[in-house]
Amino acid sequence: MSVKITYFVHGTTTDNEKHLSSGWKDVELSDLGVSQSIALKDQTKDKKFDVVFCSDLKRAQDSAKITWDGVYHIISDARLRECNYGDLNGASSDIVEPMQEEECITKPFPNGESYEDVKIRVADFLQFLKNNYNGKNVAIVAHKAPQIAIEVLINGKTWEQALAEDWRKTKSWKPGWGYVLN
Repeated sequence: MSVKITYFVHGTTTDNEKHLSSGWKDVELSDLGVSQSIALKDQTKDKKFDVVFCSDLKRAQDSAKITWDGVYHIISDARLRECNYGDLNGASSDIVEPMQEEECITKPFPNGESYEDVKIRVADFLQFLKNNYNGKNVAIVAHKAPQIAIEVLINGKTWEQALAEDWRKTKSWKPGWGYVLN
């Protein structure tokens, strides 16, 4: 048996529009992010999920609720949080993004965590899914770092490969990415 995962990234936030990397900073969806979440309801109407998990950060919770409240059971889980950029939560993406790809894969952000730390959290969450949702269809609404970690953990990519092929770089957004957890 396996767990079928469809991964969704939260809608655009006010920080995204200001080119800021929120990290663990709670931030609101922008008007565009609300519209994206409403549109996702229609874009996923033919999909069926047994449960929806989301990060416990407000932007992911709001996206999940706008899209599926009253349709699916939604469960918040802190293991799906974005990377903690520590002192750089809410800093310019021009500073944070190069650090994500160079030094902070294994070295934590100042007073924060590394992408390897995120991978440990996500691996624990995936084991939880395997133990409790085997044979189920699961939706996840979260952030960049957990998705990159899933690419590493499930698809066997290196960090460098996963970051280089990330949809944000390739401008290839879609309404959900499919993964199979065996």
